[in-house]
Amino acid sequence: MTPRLSRTTLSGTDLTGTDLSHAGPAGRTPVRGPAVDPASTTVGLVHLGLGAFHRAHQAVYTEDAAAAAGATGWGILGVTQRSARVADQLAPQDGLYGVLTKGADETSLRIVGSLRDVAFPGTSTPYVVRTIAAPTTHVVTLTVTEKGYRRAADGRPDLADPDLASDVDALAAELAGAEPERPARSPIGLLVRGLAQRHRSDAGPMTVVCCDNLAENGPVVAGLVHAILAAVPGGDRLAAWVATSVAFPSTMVDRIVPATTDQHRAEAVRLTGLEDQGLVVGEPFSQWVVEDTFAGDRPAWELAGATLTADVAPYERAKLRVLNASHSTLAYLGALRGYETIAQAVADPSLEAVVRSLVDEDVLPTLQAPDGLDLAQYREDVLTRFANPNTGHTTVQVAMDGSAKLPQRLLGTVRDRLAAGAVPTAAAATLAAWMSYVHATTLTGLEVAGRRVTLDDPLADVLASAAAGPLDGLPGRLLAVRQIFGDDLAESEVLRREVQAHLRTLAVV
Repeated sequence: MTPRLSRTTLSGTDLTGTDLSHAGPAGRTPVRGPAVDPASTTVGLVHLGLGAFHRAHQAVYTEDAAAAAGATGWGILGVTQRSARVADQLAPQDGLYGVLTKGADETSLRIVGSLRDVAFPGTSTPYVVRTIAAPTTHVVTLTVTEKGYRRAADGRPDLADPDLASDVDALAAELAGAEPERPARSPIGLLVRGLAQRHRSDAGPMTVVCCDNLAENGPVVAGLVHAILAAVPGGDRLAAWVATSVAFPSTMVDRIVPATTDQHRAEAVRLTGLEDQGLVVGEPFSQWVVEDTFAGDRPAWELAGATLTADVAPYERAKLRVLNASHSTLAYLGALRGYETIAQAVADPSLEAVVRSLVDEDVLPTLQAPDGLDLAQYREDVLTRFANPNTGHTTVQVAMDGSAKLPQRLLGTVRDRLAAGAVPTAAAATLAAWMSYVHATTLTGLEVAGRRVTLDDPLADVLASAAAGPLDGLPGRLLAVRQIFGDDLAESEVLRREVQAHLRTLAVV
């Protein structure tokens, strides 16, 4: 029986932080152990949303920063969201897990030791709140996806959301003196309750770092926190403290992190001799741009390759509009053609041409290049990354949550082009692909790689209702979903005509 990865079993190997070489079918594969000593690393950062992306991205940067600076106080308490599954996978492993990096021609594996504890809010909310409030904790980071912030159509917190409403009720009780015992049901609610306890404990300033694909994500989270406090009796004192003692820097994150498969796990076992139920997979490329605005101590992330800057916006806009919009375009068009992976989709010359048209004709005219970034080369780098067959990023995976992703990734480009008096023809092709995908997954049926696909979207019921009806009215009905398109795009006849024309070429209408 293969032993399970843990501090005990790891100590019985030679994976002690140095690069080793293990012979395998593809040659010699670099493998190394943690860059920090897990036994001497203490928690100084709480992360909400303990998914694969965080483990392959911020946790790696944090470990490398601590190692470069010789710091021992930047261990992470990782907090899951909707279930205890990831915590249950990682707790028996003492928080250790591997990152299997798969390039087109190279593979490497490292064991990460910066995750020092794991928790599920359903059973451990008091512990998470206490840790946020601890004077030795200085940073809270978040990767909870776009829909995890529980925002209403106007961008404010959706106080009618039952999970957020439960946390707001708990917060009101805690501001009145109750102990934080009720299980948190939303990430943003858990964050605010943790900040309330930190204020109550007089534990010092705090920095909250959003790492989700939201435009101006720092101000977005700050606005949600202040709006929640404005809705809670007695929240004014806490709001005043947050305004002076809590920083919300903006960030831009980038690394493709596909779903981990049984094949990946078997490969990791061959390389380490240990079973790893927390294994994650990533591409070789990784980028993190962070606004250099902190309320107190922070890891020396710049020593690990992160970019600290006074203005994240140009990097963020380029990534959302070039990479993320292209990703979504390939996902919808690829799924409609039956391609299972993004790599398969971008290998189709006609689909690659659609992406090039989107970027060159509509996206690049709306962007200002950040210092040192050649946008045309960035486009080529993005296409090369998408073509990496080892990432295995599926079209259906990328296609999910379109109603939350499109406003961030594409609709800013559409609005900018319309405001400039241009017709966003190429961007309309992406919208047509999304509408065709919605129609196929809710009404006519769509199979990808032999599997029936249904629409996975927070507005699935609304979209299904809008998709039903005469096909020639499909663009108008979906554009009328104002939670996504607002009043301006819903009423744009230019946009409707362009989308209609592209839908005809997709043989939908």
